[in-house]
Amino acid sequence: MKVQVLQHVPFEWIGSMEPWLRERGAQIDTARLYESAGLPDPASLDLVIAMGGPMSVNDDTEHPWLVREKAFLREAVKRGLPVVGVCLGAQLIASALGAAITRNPKPEIGWFPVESVPAPTGTFTFPARLSVYHWHGETFALPEGASLLASSAGCRNQAFQLGVNVIGMQFHLETTPETAAQLIEHCGDEIVPGDYVQSAEEMLAAPPERYAAINKLSGRILDYVLGSAPGPQPRPENVILF
Repeated sequence: MKVQVLQHVPFEWIGSMEPWLRERGAQIDTARLYESAGLPDPASLDLVIAMGGPMSVNDDTEHPWLVREKAFLREAVKRGLPVVGVCLGAQLIASALGAAITRNPKPEIGWFPVESVPAPTGTFTFPARLSVYHWHGETFALPEGASLLASSAGCRNQAFQLGVNVIGMQFHLETTPETAAQLIEHCGDEIVPGDYVQSAEEMLAAPPERYAAINKLSGRILDYVLGSAPGPQPRPENVILF
């Protein structure tokens, strides 16, 4: 299995997805777009993972590689490739498919719950309510034909699915204690008092079981888009973790 990771800054990596993929013998290639890396032919790939970053999808002038990346994602989706987008990555998928990316009414930074949204039969089912890790100030409109999968008090559009194997999420299920600390180190200036903003201390105090829950869900999503778990998904994790 050949996996292409689209990385936008050195400190945002695939976290818990890396051991999950390594255990399955995946070859993981990384396009470091902040270094003007080239992009492969989507036809050569089995999975694309677009990661997060502090820039805006709309910053094409400052980051011209965003134009190439959106064209790449559009082609990957058109070809029917499994694609997973995380935070900026989800916004890039939506933007590539013509949806607007705008400021969210309030930033979300830290551990806050998302709730599943009733969606068409055959789409991925998120847990009824789960505390996940957020770090975003913008939000996506749904691409044409996409189904909303999850929502929160602070952000209506938290996750979407397009077709059978494209899923985008505003939040970070791949987060580990190490990747959380990296975000805090490099983007700590964004931690300002707000309704949905935690302090660095609150974020880093999350218990191990909270990371385990989101990392397990991340694995389920990878299974789903890769076709190992087709069809409607059960709700084995309908628990509240705060």
